[in-house]
Amino acid sequence: MIQVFPAHTRNTTDLGWLKSHKNFSFGDYFDEDNVGFGVMRVCNDDDIAAGRGFGPHPHSDMEIVSIVLSGAIKHEDSLGHVAVTGVNGVQRMSAGSGVIHAEYNASDTEPMSLFQLWFMPSKRGLEPSFENVTYEPEALVNALLPVVTPEGGEHAAKIHQDMSIYLSKLEAGKELVFRQAKNRRIFLMLISGKLSANDAVLETKDSARMEAEQTVAIRAIEDTHFMLIDLP
Repeated sequence: MIQVFPAHTRNTTDLGWLKSHKNFSFGDYFDEDNVGFGVMRVCNDDDIAAGRGFGPHPHSDMEIVSIVLSGAIKHEDSLGHVAVTGVNGVQRMSAGSGVIHAEYNASDTEPMSLFQLWFMPSKRGLEPSFENVTYEPEALVNALLPVVTPEGGEHAAKIHQDMSIYLSKLEAGKELVFRQAKNRRIFLMLISGKLSANDAVLETKDSARMEAEQTVAIRAIEDTHFMLIDLP
């Protein structure tokens, strides 16, 4: 089964310095029928003004992934980590038993945008940790590039859950086929362009949630940039 969620159906918060499009219940937006998808709890598409961001705040027992789409974000936490992540970069924080962190637009002059994703960990009370990785943009072209996996790697962050996040830039007319085991889910987020996933069609910032679709054929109707998440 494939459910398509058009971009205009997302809940939007506009605070001036922050414009956030929320795919799931978050903050002051609550929908009891939209609190998550499998172990996925948050997918926020955030635009943050220059010099602004989120001050120190606590988290626990959550895997938090940020994928930068433009600009750069600065991370600081109570473990002593300070890092700047830019385009072609991914950061992962395991909040575990508890951590305080802050995130800011790293630029005082340019806006930035990113996806912030939250997932339930495989177990509670993990030791908090942080990781910052980069990948080669050329590796996305007509391929599914894993940027977050349970094992991690030189260009992939390690997450404490049985799931993987892939990015791709598929050229118009090209097709990729993704196969997964039974009883798993796929979350597909179209960053830009237009594509078909089996019989479903997505346009820019549309998303799709798939269950019982072991084989998904993704065809680029236009040049396309997308994120695919394989999760339990």
